Amino acid sequence: MMNSKRERSGLKLAMLLAIAVGTAAGQAGTAQAGGAQTNAPDAQAAQEQAGLVIENDSELPDAHPHDPYELRFRAHGNISTMHWRVRQGALPPGMKLEDDGRLHGRAEHSGEFQFTVSVTDGGRERAVQKGFVLHVTSALSLSWKAGAHVNGSRIEGSAEVVNTTRDSIDLTFVVYAVPSNGRAVAIGYQHFVLPPSPKTVELPFGESLPRGGYKVHVDAVGEVAAKKVIYREYLDAPGQLQVTAQ
Repeated sequence: MMNSKRERSGLKLAMLLAIAVGTAAGQAGTAQAGGAQTNAPDAQAAQEQAGLVIENDSELPDAHPHDPYELRFRAHGNISTMHWRVRQGALPPGMKLEDDGRLHGRAEHSGEFQFTVSVTDGGRERAVQKGFVLHVTSALSLSWKAGAHVNGSRIEGSAEVVNTTRDSIDLTFVVYAVPSNGRAVAIGYQHFVLPPSPKTVELPFGESLPRGGYKVHVDAVGEVAAKKVIYREYLDAPGQLQVTAQ
């Protein structure tokens, strides 16, 4: 019996020791896991700090044909010297990306231009790239309001224009009716300052003409003298208009 009690006491003591050891090990494991969780954000922050990130949005601010344009590409990554270049695609003709990240120039024509820009650190050890879209939109938006048409002996109609730039534009608006002999007749003319605004401005035209067939051409020329910039848009009425009344 004594031996049996001693055996049970020894077994109980061993179990208690095992539980104590397991608990201590578990607490140590928990402490280690907690330490890893605490350090994880720091490690992630360190990785981000060591990385190289281009900050500019993929959609760049719009440009206008022949209008001066300048934009600075930016990146962060704990480096002082960066080298920029176009990796794929093409910039609008008339524009250039400098090694220091300055995009500048005057776009030659409107359109949508997609290209990929890369930046490399000064030690040529790290490089990242990002795709961009640059829309070159017409500074003057010219469209038909009431298409050119014959009304008795008159050819008349109206166009509408919008100044999409940030500058006031000195606008000259002329409408020509061209007969078969090629001697154009002005049937509309306006000259005024068009302020920047998303609202359209209606420009009516009309004049009585001799009998015959006419092609109608609308011409809008805008100038920003301070920037030495000239914008031009035009419209052609489809087909030929026939004046039959006197």
